Amino acid sequence: MNIIITGNADPQEEQAYVDYIQEKYNRKLESLNIEIDGDYANLSFKFAPVAFERIRRITGYLVGTTDHWNNAKKAEEKDRVTHSL
Repeated sequence: MNIIITGNADPQEEQAYVDYIQEKYNRKLESLNIEIDGDYANLSFKFAPVAFERIRRITGYLVGTTDHWNNAKKAEEKDRVTHSL
């Protein structure tokens, strides 16, 4: 993680800002810019990218992958008719 501090901030204060943002948004930080101005702190941050999983509707079920399906459900998926636009 890239942290840039403008002004006087000790390591405990820096970690408190990181923890606050990550807990509030439930995301990992990629970069954080802390600008200390007297009693105020301006925080500019960027989150790390989140992995995206494609969800499809197959044979009436919303699925990401068919890895966990039994043989009957895999056969049903294989025999289905696909339509093009």
